[in-house]
Amino acid sequence: MRFATIISICAASLFATRSHAETPMTAPEFEAFTTGKTLTYSIGGEVFGTEQYRPNRQVVWAFKGDDCTEGFWYEEAGLICFVYTSDGTPQCWTFYLDTSGLRAKFIGDSVGAELSAVDQSPAPMACMGPDLGV
Repeated sequence: MRFATIISICAASLFATRSHAETPMTAPEFEAFTTGKTLTYSIGGEVFGTEQYRPNRQVVWAFKGDDCTEGFWYEEAGLICFVYTSDGTPQCWTFYLDTSGLRAKFIGDSVGAELSAVDQSPAPMACMGPDLGV
């Protein structure tokens, strides 16, 4: 009987943790977590790019080994959407924060690839060009 109770408690705990882990971050939660940080993201264990989160929802992004581009983010229908000066097309994501860290899923990605924040720093990005990464 004790074993069944322990299994039930573990299963309930796992379900509760999983449910919470799958709850997307709200815009205020995302803003509070990211502002003032520079996060490095990976996909499939390989570094994908780095983003610096400035006040007022301003950002600087660079793919690994590429030039930096400035932009901003906003919330739309529960998604976190980014617009960069290099493109101008909104790119919307769902962000999750759980015990493994910050994760992001691109909206419209049929493959289901997921970015994971693998490093964070309070330091600005090192970018070439005036006013970037400062």
